[in-house]
Amino acid sequence: MGWLAALCLVLLQTGAHAFDIFDGDSLNHQEITERAILETTLGVCRDVALAAGKKFTSPTQPYTAESVARACDASKSSKSFSQTIEFIQDKNVGIDKRYFYSARHHFDNEEFTKGKKLITNGLSAVKANNKLQNFEAARKNVGRLLHSLQDFYSHSNWVEMGETNPNSKLIKPGSIGKTAAKSRATCRSCNGDDCRNNILEDILREKILTTGYFEFLPLISKPDGKCSHGGGFDRTSSTDPTGGINKDTTDSEHGHLHFKAANMAIAATRQVLEDIRRAASDATFLQLMGINKGKALCFVIDTTGSMRDDIAAVRTVTSVIINSRVGTEDEPSAYILVPFNDPAFGPLTRTTDPEVFKRAINSLTATGGGDFPEMSLSGLRLALTGAPPGSDIFLFTDAPAKDDYLLGAVITLVERTKSVVNFMITGSLGFRRRRESNNTNDQQQQQQPRAITKASSKVYADLAQASGGVAIQTTKSQLLAATTIVTGSSSSAQVLLLQAARSPGKSDNFTFTVDESVKNLTIYINGRSVAFTLISPSDVSQSSTNLTGPLISSTQSVGNFQTLELTTQVGLWEIRLVSTNPYTLKVKGESSIDFLSDFLEVSEGPLGGFEVLENRPRAGANASLRVTVTGAVSAVVTEVFLVVSLTSERVNGSVEALGKGKFLARFDNIPSGEFVVLVKGQSSNTSSRATVSFQRQTSNSIRASAVTVSADDLEGVLEPGVPLSVPFSVLNNGSGGSFTIQATNDQGFTLSFPSTLPLTAGSRANGTVNITAPANTASGTDVTLTIEANAPGGTDANYVVLRLTVLIPVTDFTEPGCQLLNLQSNCSANCSASMWELSVVVTDGVNGTGIDTISFREGNGTMNTSLLAGNATLVSYNASCCSPDVEIVVVDQVGNVGSCSYTVRTTTPTVNTTTTTAQPATTTAASAQAVQSFLLCLSITILGLSLTI
Repeated sequence: MGWLAALCLVLLQTGAHAFDIFDGDSLNHQEITERAILETTLGVCRDVALAAGKKFTSPTQPYTAESVARACDASKSSKSFSQTIEFIQDKNVGIDKRYFYSARHHFDNEEFTKGKKLITNGLSAVKANNKLQNFEAARKNVGRLLHSLQDFYSHSNWVEMGETNPNSKLIKPGSIGKTAAKSRATCRSCNGDDCRNNILEDILREKILTTGYFEFLPLISKPDGKCSHGGGFDRTSSTDPTGGINKDTTDSEHGHLHFKAANMAIAATRQVLEDIRRAASDATFLQLMGINKGKALCFVIDTTGSMRDDIAAVRTVTSVIINSRVGTEDEPSAYILVPFNDPAFGPLTRTTDPEVFKRAINSLTATGGGDFPEMSLSGLRLALTGAPPGSDIFLFTDAPAKDDYLLGAVITLVERTKSVVNFMITGSLGFRRRRESNNTNDQQQQQQPRAITKASSKVYADLAQASGGVAIQTTKSQLLAATTIVTGSSSSAQVLLLQAARSPGKSDNFTFTVDESVKNLTIYINGRSVAFTLISPSDVSQSSTNLTGPLISSTQSVGNFQTLELTTQVGLWEIRLVSTNPYTLKVKGESSIDFLSDFLEVSEGPLGGFEVLENRPRAGANASLRVTVTGAVSAVVTEVFLVVSLTSERVNGSVEALGKGKFLARFDNIPSGEFVVLVKGQSSNTSSRATVSFQRQTSNSIRASAVTVSADDLEGVLEPGVPLSVPFSVLNNGSGGSFTIQATNDQGFTLSFPSTLPLTAGSRANGTVNITAPANTASGTDVTLTIEANAPGGTDANYVVLRLTVLIPVTDFTEPGCQLLNLQSNCSANCSASMWELSVVVTDGVNGTGIDTISFREGNGTMNTSLLAGNATLVSYNASCCSPDVEIVVVDQVGNVGSCSYTVRTTTPTVNTTTTTAQPATTTAASAQAVQSFLLCLSITILGLSLTI
């Protein structure tokens, strides 16, 4: 426990929160972010439900991811919602780790202009990401910008000036307020430890913004008369004027204002989230937050000549899935399609419209192919970077991978995204044609037997095992049945109780615990000639020679794959498998209880603490694992194991509760081979109040490595046509030699990098990857850059994965404006018998980027739009007098949001015109004056066209 006490002391001395592993009285970045996300998401779900005429019930406070997901009628997405919150939190606190010395990232040293630019640039990137549905990149950018935004309220004197609302100008054009000149004094020395009155009275009276100066290194001074940040690491706080003004914790120099600053930061975070919501849509915002009814449906399909029958089977399965799931809790949140051929692959089609997906599947044609292998891994890589994390991906092919050199890059993406890849292979037991032809002689020549060898199919088997998927080998005639079985098992509520693999095959016994929350208990066996004996908690047994016994309710078998649906019994089960062939075993069920896990590493930054490890943990070393239980507030983790996939050897960790469903497991040693995480715990039954035991396991295999690769993606933004240099380093804790470097990206952008780096044992070497996006690349494009380092002979490897956002520099920060032309009402006491209508012209101004979308909120009428000359749009709206209010929301091409509110509630109709990106709370502002004269002339023109006013 000494290491925890020391680390806690370091964190408390810094006056800043680094990583949320300790409980305390203060609110940190993680808690501020979580509260704002939960409150904003709940508000969006409330608006969606009420707009649809549905009843909405708010959960009791304090809100949790589970309670909000349930209120949103998406309880099965509580895990993905929790994962999204945790990811955004990690990216937020990562700024303290990676940019500790950067004043602009924390609004230190009065860096107002640069700090605001970080926020507005990040917001532009988020909106561009959302337009292209690149939600993972958007979440990363959200987390990063929120750190600087939240620090403004803790590190500036905004709260001390008596402000009670967030500074909306941090996310909008214009000055954030009067700021102190570099030569103007802002503070006096504190009275001992009392810093309550150290900001000068004239600064507060004149409402002049200042922030504390912070320097970690000695001998670096601040300007005369300036405030310091304060805290144990701030070297300026001991020079006159002494003390500080930060409100990071209740123990900070201005800790008496900590909760005011924290609550202001929560409100400001909600303001940003509302702006993101309005720039997109309610549905897009909920997708961004991971609130979905079901998992994404992702197909990667070989379209070479011999795949005609396979494509037909996929069309049938697609229709079955869509027809059976639309409108249910398992309705896919997105539909993703990636075709591949040779040499082409892609493009990726992503949609939320099932009919669009059907048309995309139906448009596939089987043609070409040339030589036998195809570009399957290129297609899979594109799917892994385009699908949401944790997706179930189905790849259909009858040929080996031509691009197997991408195997390392694909495995790294599997590990990072934690997606499950299932292979539907129709070539390994049969043969395939090289291409289709109408010529009989050509067909006879091209249908020569071309089998997928065991060595070729091993690529697919290895990927399936690494991801927790299956590699089903079947005939083309059985493909429809096999696909139906596998896709039917994909559910957002599905949890993994046990997974094991044996290669070569051997007889072995496996146990698993089933708790009361588990439904639809199913065993999946992937392998040939595998015999089994199943023993229930009540000691009843049933073998594979008798499939009609009391334990198995139904079974299906196709190719090398079989499923056993069990009669669910709570308690300890056992299954004994016998086979000399390689096999995999999975036990799944549906349950709300699951978990998230991430390895942590000790931060190399001056704050110390932990940060999430984004590649492979170090082999043979001790390690820490963060475990977050989802779906059960009362669940307690009692045991965490690292289980070697091929032997079931276990490494037991010591578990420590951290609060709020989080646990820390520490291991003295990490296995050298592939392993999974097995969690055991206890949960209280809400009805019987009894304590029940549960177990869950990760589906993806994890590999340890003696190599460490790290890289800095700077701001994570790539400007089209402008090369970006990405520095990286490789640390070798194993044997020395020449390490092979491989850099790849999923967009095919131009790359340059060193092919090798010489490394001795215990040494570090540096390199640089240069990447350039073509000048015509769309803003918001998400680029996944993977940098791999392979030890001599391929004995070891590690990687780093960076997500970059292509962003065209944004110069338009002005919201669209609107001008009322006509508002007519004949509303009476009987509102259902009367109507009202209005006409509005909206424009993005002379130098704007143009209108992108127009929608309305708080109304239940009908809206029509038509384009006018001068880049303007005429909006016509009519509604029943029973719906007397409307808010028209206008978004331009770069995501600036303007809104106009109108009402006929009073005898004299009132108009509230706004161009604000603030929260839904009522705010009033004038329309943009820059467009007034233009709109007046346009109004006269419209009048001349006999528009009734």
